[in-house]
Amino acid sequence: MTVTVVVGNPKPASRTLSAGVALAAALRPDTEPTVIDLVDFGAGLLGWGDPAVTAAARTVADSELVVFASPTFKATYTGLLKLFLEQFDGGTGLAGVLAVPLMLGAGPAHALAPDLLLKPVLVELGATTALPGLYLSDRTYSEDGVLAAYAERWRPVAQALSVPPSQ
Repeated sequence: MTVTVVVGNPKPASRTLSAGVALAAALRPDTEPTVIDLVDFGAGLLGWGDPAVTAAARTVADSELVVFASPTFKATYTGLLKLFLEQFDGGTGLAGVLAVPLMLGAGPAHALAPDLLLKPVLVELGATTALPGLYLSDRTYSEDGVLAAYAERWRPVAQALSVPPSQ
């Protein structure tokens, strides 16, 4: 089982990273997630062919479950995450990947952003997005129980859909 967390926060070691790892661990407690913190790639994300970005994209495409985590910037996901998603072919780039959109924000005004803004891009790239997106308060997510309740509800689905077909 391969689980990956892609973090689109322009700040290293962010709350977005922490929430993404916590969600991946809650959905697949049997697996240690690989973390791809996009801020580490810098200008390598601005084009095609950067070896580190290419390797990261390959890791994501080869994963069974990927949490795509972003803070809410200007009512949507970050440009950093958008640049990374541009590395994948439309329709097939994320084929076979169960993708979970996760966004953090300061208040409830953008609670639908994971489903309305991030999920369609993941679908366009060929990902399976059977689970609803998750929106968390960036100030209270570690203690408010929302992440735990989401994981409790959706863990069986994530486990069933993120098992390789040969098993």
